[in-house]
Order: sequence, then C-alpha cells, then structure tokens
Amino acid sequence: MFRSFLAAGCGLLALSVTAPLAAQAPAGSADTLSAPEIAFEEWTLDNGLRVIALPDQGTSTVTTSIWYDVGSKHDPEGRSGFAHLFEHILSRKTENMPYNMINKLTEDVGGQRNASTGDDRTNYYETVPAEYLETMLWTHAERMARPVVDAEVFEKERSIVKEELRQRILAPPYGRLRLVFAENGYDVLPHRRPGIGNIEELDATTLDDARAFHQAYYGPDTATVIVAGNFETANLRALMDKYFAAIPRRSNPIPLEISAREERRTEPRSLVATAPNVPLPVVGYLWQLPPQTHPDVAAVNVLDAIMSSGQNSRLYNALVRTGKAVQAQEFASTSEEGGYFASFAILSPVADQDEVAALLAAEFEKLRTQPVSEAELREAKNEWVSGTLSRRETARGRAFELGEALVSTGDPRWADQFLADIAKVTAADVMRVARTWLTPESVVAMRYVAGEADPASYANPVPMPTFRSVPDAVGEPASLNDEATREAPPAPGPVPAVARAPLIQTTLDNGIKLVSTQTGDVPLATITVVLPGGTSADPAGKAGLAEMTAGLVDKGTATRSAEQIAQTLESLGASLSASAGADGTFVSLTAPVGNIMAAGEVMSDVIRNASFPQSELDRERKRAVDGLQVAMKDPGSLAGILASPVMYGSAAYGGVTTAESLTRLTQADLTNFRSTWWHPAAAQIVVSGGIAPERAKEVAGALFGNWQSEQPAPTPIAYPSGPAPAPRALVIDMPEAGQAAVLAGVRAISRSDADYYPLMLANTVLGSGSNGRLFEEVRTKRALSYGSYSSFGARAGQAVLTANAQTKNETADEVADVILEQFELLGTAPLEEEALQKRRLFLGGSYARALETSSGFNGIVAGLLQQGIAPEEAAMLAERLQAVSPEAALDVSRRIVRPENASLIIVGNAAEFIDDLREDYPNVEVIPVSELDLNSPTLRKPAE
Repeated sequence: MFRSFLAAGCGLLALSVTAPLAAQAPAGSADTLSAPEIAFEEWTLDNGLRVIALPDQGTSTVTTSIWYDVGSKHDPEGRSGFAHLFEHILSRKTENMPYNMINKLTEDVGGQRNASTGDDRTNYYETVPAEYLETMLWTHAERMARPVVDAEVFEKERSIVKEELRQRILAPPYGRLRLVFAENGYDVLPHRRPGIGNIEELDATTLDDARAFHQAYYGPDTATVIVAGNFETANLRALMDKYFAAIPRRSNPIPLEISAREERRTEPRSLVATAPNVPLPVVGYLWQLPPQTHPDVAAVNVLDAIMSSGQNSRLYNALVRTGKAVQAQEFASTSEEGGYFASFAILSPVADQDEVAALLAAEFEKLRTQPVSEAELREAKNEWVSGTLSRRETARGRAFELGEALVSTGDPRWADQFLADIAKVTAADVMRVARTWLTPESVVAMRYVAGEADPASYANPVPMPTFRSVPDAVGEPASLNDEATREAPPAPGPVPAVARAPLIQTTLDNGIKLVSTQTGDVPLATITVVLPGGTSADPAGKAGLAEMTAGLVDKGTATRSAEQIAQTLESLGASLSASAGADGTFVSLTAPVGNIMAAGEVMSDVIRNASFPQSELDRERKRAVDGLQVAMKDPGSLAGILASPVMYGSAAYGGVTTAESLTRLTQADLTNFRSTWWHPAAAQIVVSGGIAPERAKEVAGALFGNWQSEQPAPTPIAYPSGPAPAPRALVIDMPEAGQAAVLAGVRAISRSDADYYPLMLANTVLGSGSNGRLFEEVRTKRALSYGSYSSFGARAGQAVLTANAQTKNETADEVADVILEQFELLGTAPLEEEALQKRRLFLGGSYARALETSSGFNGIVAGLLQQGIAPEEAAMLAERLQAVSPEAALDVSRRIVRPENASLIIVGNAAEFIDDLREDYPNVEVIPVSELDLNSPTLRKPAE
C-alpha cells in the first residue's frame, strides 16, 4: 500500500555509484561519514580483454560478470531496443550449449544469473558457489567466442522482449513515463530512443540484423570480465588465459565512441503527454545534464539528495507532507555523453496541477538563489555513504560498483573518486550547479495525464537524427554442435572452507528474546523488532489498520515530530522501515555501526510511543487511497489484490484494504492497535551485520531492556485462514489494459505443517527461477510471457500457492491453460531424484546468499520467529530439503496442487480472450472493472 507507485512500471534508475563505509562516526554524531577505496587487481590480455579481480575469502560464492561497452546508444538506425534484444539473444545458445543451458548450469548448482542493458553497457552475470568459478568462466567464453544466433533464438527472444515491453511499459499506469523522459531528455544523442525499443521496430528486425550487430560490436576488445568472491587470483589468471586468451579481437571493429554532444538548450518548452489508464496526473520538470565525468555531476547528485532523499527532503516537505502530492521523485541520469535531471510529482486527486507545478518550480528557484544549510549538506553526504554501505556488504555488490563506474567513465577507480568528490561538495557548489544546469531557460515542463496512447503528445520538437548503422553480416551463422562433438563444461573445483559466525540466542532483562550474529565485516547493522499484530488482526470493516499503524510509526511521538524523526535518522545515515504482514509486523533499522545506538533511540521511541498525529493520519490515509487508485489500474497489481478475498473469503487472511475501510480508521484505532499488539512480552529482536553479538546485546538491552507494559500480552488470532472457499474463475474486464495478468492458486498449509518442506520443494519445481516448469512452458517453449513463476509463502495459518504470468490479452486463456496443466502434472508426473537435487541446490543457494547480508539475514530469521519456528532453522534448510524424497514431493502435490481446487483470476481486456476461456470455464464470472467492489463478498457492486 505504501510502495512506490512507479516501482513496477517505470523502471527509473538514478545514478548509483558509491563506495563502502569504513570510518565510524561516534554514537550520536551527525558528522560526515567517510569511506576507503575498494581493493582490486586489474590486468589486460593481449586481445584487449580487461580483467578485474576482487577476492573475498569470507564468502562461499563467486560472481562472474562480463561488461561490454555496448549499450542502447549503439542501437542501429531504425532498430531501437536492439542492444537489449541482443542481451537476450547472447544469453541463450552457443556451439556447445543448447538453448537455455546457461540457466541450468547456474540454477541447478544453487546459483542465479541475469543480464541487463543500459545506455553505456550490457552486462551478463552469475553468482554461484565458489567451486563453479571455472564453469562460469567457460560459459562466458562460449558466449563471447561461439554464440549461436539462429532463427530459434531470434524468434523466441524477440517475442519475449515484446512481452517485456508490454509488461513494463504498456500495462502499468506510469510505464510510458520512461519513454517521455528519454524522448525529451535528449535532442541529438542516440540515448533519446527507448532502450527497450518499440513493437514496430522489433517486428521489422531480422536475423541478419542481429548477426551484423554482434559482429560489429561484440569481442574481447569491447569487454571487461569482473570476478568477485572466494578465489585465488593466481588461479583466476590461469583460467582467464585458458579460456579467453585465444579469442580474437573483432575482425572489422567499429568505433564505440559517440561523437555527438547536446547543445545547451536556451529556450523552455512544455508538453502534456497522454496515456491510458493513468489514475493520477504527473507534473514535473526535465533539464539536460553534462556527461558522467563532468566535475559538476557530484554537486548535482548532492543537490538531488537534498531535494528528494528521504522524508526530510525538500520535495517531501513541500509536496507530500502538505498533501499536494502522493509521491515526489527525482533522479539524475548520466552517461558518458550526457544526461538529464528529472523532478516530478504524482498529484493528489484534489490538487491543482498549476499549483503543484508552481510549488515545484519554487523549490528549484530557492536552490538557485539561496545556499543550502550545512545540516542539509551533511545529511545528503551521509545518505550517500550509508546507501553505499548496504550495496557493499557482498563481493557481488562491490563488483557492480566497479563495473558501473568503468562503463560510464572508463575507469573503475572512478567509484571511489566520485565519493571523494561528493565529500568535497560545498553549499556554494550546489547553488552554482543549480544556476548552471537547472535553469528556467532550459527546462522542459512536463505533464502526464489520462488520454490516448499518443507518442505525438510528448514528441520532442527537435527532429530525430539519423543514427549510425552497422555493416551487413558476413559468413554463415554458427550452429549448435552435434551432441557427440560438444565440449562439456568443466567440472567444479574444490569447495572452499568458509567459517560462519555462530547464531547467538539470549534474552534481555525484561525477557525479550534476542537473536544475533555477525554476518560480515562491513560496519553496517540491522536491528529488526518482530511484533505480533499483522493484517489478520485488523478488525472487521477496518482492513488496513495494521498497515497504517506500521506506516505511521515514524510520524511522531510525545517528544519527537515526524520532521525531527526523519532529520535525526537521515543525518545519521540511518533508515527505518516498518511493514505489516499477515501474521505480524516488522520494524527494522539499518545504520552505520557507529551510529546504531543514536539511531536506535529513535527506533525504540517510535515503537513504544508512536502517537499517530491526526494530521499525519489524514495525509497518509489520503496517500493510501490514492495508491489504491493506481493499483486498481494495473492488471498485475489488481490480480494480486484479488487473490486474498478469492482464496480466503471472509476469514482474517482475506481482508482487503479499500478506500472505505481506510476512511473508518481513527487515531484511537492506531494507538490501541500499537498498545495491544506491540507488546514487550510478545516482541523478539534480531540483530546482524558488521556488529559483534556482545555489542548487539549491549545495544538491544540499552534500547529495549526496560520496555514494560501494563496491558496483558496479546492472544494470537485463532484460525486466521478459515475454511477454504469454493474455487472461482474470475475475469476482471479492463478494456484499456495493455496486457493481461493471469493468476491461479490453491489453498495450502501452514509453516509448522510437516508437509511444509515437501511442498516448498515441489513449488520450486513448479515455478521458481528460470528452470521452473512454468518458466519453461510459458516463456522458453511458447514465448507467451516475459516470465511465469509460482510462490508459496509461510504463514501461521494456511498459506496459498499461486502461479502467475502476464501476457498479451489475446493469449490469456492459453496461459491459464498452461498454468493449470502444470498444476496437474506436478502431482502426476514422477519426480526424479537428480532433478529434485538441482532444485534443492537452487533453493539452498538463494537462501545462503540472503544470509550474507544483514537485511537478508534479519528478514529470514524474523520470518521464522513470527511463524513460531526456532531461529536455528535458518541454518538447516539444506538438511531439511535433503530429507524430502521424490515420493514425498509428489504426494503433497497430488493432495494440494489440484487444478480442480484452484481459483483462476484474469485481469485484462476480456474481449480478446473470453470466448476461448469460456470453452474451458463455462461458469466464469466476468466483472467489468467499473463494477468491481472489493468490499463485497461477491466482489461486484450491487445492482442499482
């Protein structure tokens, strides 16, 4: 309910190049934090391939990544989205790897892999158990030297990319904002074209186009391999020579440099972009920025943090806290050649667009005419360093820091230099860059409102330049070798011995249980207080109470205002979050270890004494209602909302937050909920990160050891899942939907059930990762969706097992058939031990990676505590899964994951699929989205 409205659909990325924290500020201090340089080794092979090594013997994993200096800016004329399309293509097949073998080589050993494309680069990366270093390097060499770009790969990946475009751009209410920003952020640079492309140009692309693009740009002379994790550098050097040294440079290289540069705009302009399904208008401003290496970029990013980072930021105070906007966002997007600065707000329904635009403009005028305060400056810098710290907890995170710095500047050391530049920024620098780059004369004033999907509404008046093309492909396409002649991937090496810090369980003086461990050496700590009282405790007619209580926990106490809380935490480089789940609430604090006590005092105060001021309640309630409007316009979000009432009916787990239920909440409701459920007799605490257990106990004891309550301890909710409702087939007709969301689910079991681990493993077979059956059937074989997955959560009562996918409207019925067919097969098709072992490793690997970070460890252990499970279970996943036999996984699937017990929900343009769907589901209910009523047991508004 309180998530970012743009997170799912807009894909907006702020500049993110940071460095780890080392020096610790004294407790209670808001002094500027500092960070050391990242240690790494670097060398270059004779063929031009650059290698960067970041060894770390404290992890059991290794991350292998390859960064090509080839990005969306290199898309040929008439082929926007091509680098992104080729990112998909190059991940799939080589002369020695059949289609999607790379997925199996990573997931089946407990690893994960992915790839991404930006303006400046394309990267491919895997994190696997460290013994598979050589295997992963072999796959990278295969994809660099021996890729197969054939009709099978090309046609499948093009279809998948089109589904990704529909899912990320066309279906979400604010997805097209991404196109608006790119089109108007640049005039002449090729970055102006959308990195994801468009349907027309993707359809026009040919297989020979793809081969030509590869020959023009991809080779060892355009790439850097970055390896981070548990390995010996001498061994890495030998492996790089073995697999990469013989790969030749590009035979006919095309320069990677983009010579064009933007002329500084001297006249303002405005636009009103229109798009379907937009529930709340957006107003904002856009300016040009210089290239990434320009000396002004550090000050621009400090300015950005002052304006938009956290609840003590200027935009939050001016627009969100005043109720004018439900969200205010800002980011600086920069690349080698140039960039843009975007600042915008999603308006409250009652706000006036002109007024909000004027308020936003006034904030930038202040930047140009008045120096920012030293406190603001210090806070912004501390937020930068503290944000860096969480990203640097893992070797993989450090590798990505160096990779992003390298591709945008040519120098991996720039990450550290940039943070040093951030530290040097003065108030005068902030004013100077505002006057230089964010001027009224160079602004693009934007509005984004409901209307037709009309690119002309936001078209840049500067004619689109003609961009560079690439020479035609030469030679014949490579092909997959016969099975008898294929080179097999190398076997794993020795498993490194990694010592794990013990899990320490103790109690505070007042009996609160404390679980702690030191997860690493980076001086960042996370404290999580686990409390009863989740959404299942919401009283009848007041759904949303638990979430609102958590959401308002930091909005005031008897001694601190919301502004004081935000200022204190953000000046310390700390972040506080609270979330209510079905069975309880988590309140978490992450802060530099040196500031953990000072930040923890605020955390302790809000948990015990949150006062929920009426003005804050009114504003957050309004924002929540506005957020519901956005979610109701997004097919995927709406399908997820509907799952609760469909799967649980009127039981406690079935409650759905609505505008009506939110209006019933009072300040007294929130206060009573906190005092009833947030009780020391029922609270538990988890502490982890770069903090020793003895220090963790000292901090937790000082913060919570004297917490007492005169009220009796709360009684857990009895039978929160209730009896299972009859299965339903439900279609929500959303004619303007750019894509259909398909969800199917069955009632399952509780976390404490003896069948929990067998069903957990069976669900992984069904739909976890890219080797799950759903992904294989829906995406890999049929190219019907960007991805299809299943999930099985943990709850004190019965959880649900759901599967989902998003697809073009006309194939919604086909995707539904495939999902339910896989439900049937999960309980009937025999499971082989070898295949099941791969799924065990996949689950265990993802679990182990999460336990390496303080937030990941706390999330896992806090979840166990909330479900009444011993915290040491966090270290026993592999053992529990190993005890699950194929027969046990098949048996639990046969009993629970039955298609006849499944409910089906589809949100989309029903006209495109309803006739075909009715052939299999003659009793399907169709509810026009205009008649949907989440407060009704039938989900339909009563007839007038």
